[in-house]
Amino acid sequence: MRILHVFRSPVGGLFRHVRDLAKAQAALGHDVGIVCDKTTGGQTAEFELAGLSAICKLGVQRIAMSTLPGFGDLVATRAVAQFAKQINAELIHGHGAKGGMFGRLAAKKLRLKAAYTPHGGSLHYDWLGPGAIFLGAERALRSTGAGLIFVCQFERNIYIQKIGLGASSNIVVPNGLWPEEFVDRQLSENATDLLFVGELRMLKGVDVLLRALALLNNKQTVTLTIVGEGRDRAEFESLAMDLKLGQTVQFVGRKPISEALTLGKILVMPSRHESLPYVVLETIAAAVPLVASSVGGIPEILPSRFLVPADQPQALAQKVLRCIQDLPLAKSAAHDLQAEVKKKYNAETMAKSIVDFYFTLNS
Repeated sequence: MRILHVFRSPVGGLFRHVRDLAKAQAALGHDVGIVCDKTTGGQTAEFELAGLSAICKLGVQRIAMSTLPGFGDLVATRAVAQFAKQINAELIHGHGAKGGMFGRLAAKKLRLKAAYTPHGGSLHYDWLGPGAIFLGAERALRSTGAGLIFVCQFERNIYIQKIGLGASSNIVVPNGLWPEEFVDRQLSENATDLLFVGELRMLKGVDVLLRALALLNNKQTVTLTIVGEGRDRAEFESLAMDLKLGQTVQFVGRKPISEALTLGKILVMPSRHESLPYVVLETIAAAVPLVASSVGGIPEILPSRFLVPADQPQALAQKVLRCIQDLPLAKSAAHDLQAEVKKKYNAETMAKSIVDFYFTLNS
């Protein structure tokens, strides 16, 4: 099959998902191409996309894709359709809100098979408020007939609740890792007590983590490394200063996950919303202890003893403190979880299940 993946930003878990799919689908004998935004991701994205170009026989195309709705969406949809036609794509798989929109509209125009994976995206919004425009677009696009691929049961449930499946074929296929990723990480000499890895947005709850850290530092010194970039970084840095955390928090920018996971003893994921985040899987694969919010598909991976309610700094501080106080027990629990996840979340199985689903779709 000739498969074109369309998504907006070449960063984060969504990009990781597409990279893994492209690699595994190519290994299965399919021809793969990619279209994504040309204005985001920086040098890291350029490096990753250059590596992908070696396995993407149909090419890697970058075009302008804006975050907000506008006239540029029409231009981007036309560009996706032109590229799909040029490479004789047989199926277009859109990822995320914008990639899903461009991919489904282009496939409809060309009368091709189409698939769509939300990856959270518009589903984080509610009908009451500005987000209604994104949910409205999702509902309108339901008529394109694209097959729906959800990365967790939570995502499928919220899609049914907010959008409705209609007559669309659908399947749940969880994200997966490669066997070689299941290796214990050795901590760096300067590893801090806590670690955050992710996009620096309010959605990810970095402010909640900082407030929890301030509570912890009223009792003892607890240090934190924050890995990532994002539109709210300056606001988080300002909050850290306001909370007098300047000596205990360091913002180190974006780093590869393999390096990031050596920088802290306990990973904390305080998100307000998630789908099925790769960071959780990658942390488990590295046998790094973790504490996460009980949101999205995270409870489908983690037992309750690793979870806290979202948006509650006090509860987060208490859970993290218990983890710090008995780090050997936390490490033992992390190893047990590593063995369980290795059996269930496999990248090759993920790709094969998705390709099998492609073949069931109508153009």
